[in-house]
Amino acid sequence: MKKTTLYFSHGKESGPWGIKITYLAKIAEAHGLAVKSIDYRETLDPDERVKKLEAILEQETSNIILAGSSMGGYVSAVAANHFDIDGLFLIAPALYFRNWGVSEYVPKTDHSYVIHGWDDDIVPVEYSQKFSQLNKATMQLVDGGHTLNDQLQAMGDFFQQFLNSCAPRGETQDSE
Repeated sequence: MKKTTLYFSHGKESGPWGIKITYLAKIAEAHGLAVKSIDYRETLDPDERVKKLEAILEQETSNIILAGSSMGGYVSAVAANHFDIDGLFLIAPALYFRNWGVSEYVPKTDHSYVIHGWDDDIVPVEYSQKFSQLNKATMQLVDGGHTLNDQLQAMGDFFQQFLNSCAPRGETQDSE
């Protein structure tokens, strides 16, 4: 039986163990997942961050779930184009930005979930709607801005739903 590892990717100006990641990591650990959060603070270049995550994932032997917030959502979505993963969880993902290396997202998973705030003034909610529609992702829109730090309970409930869909509690998944 293979273990499942959840990789978090933080946003442009936050860190690997910010409020959202710390909160969601506890839920993931209670679900029986190994949790890792990558530190990208050495670069603000989104595509350099993608290269870093992909280099880590190339060495991974467990099943993989990716989660990312804002720029970290972009990083996770791009990596999901190249790796078979058990699930992709995006929080106000910075997708479809001009001058970023990738603008098409076709995650190699059957479990994509997106949460976004109606009042996000950094990443237009329409970008998450576009991604969700094109990829048939489950999407939740909540009352909030970009950080969604005031929506931790709603985010946690949605994250639990996501984990139940892609990594049922108490089960590790074999690769087929």
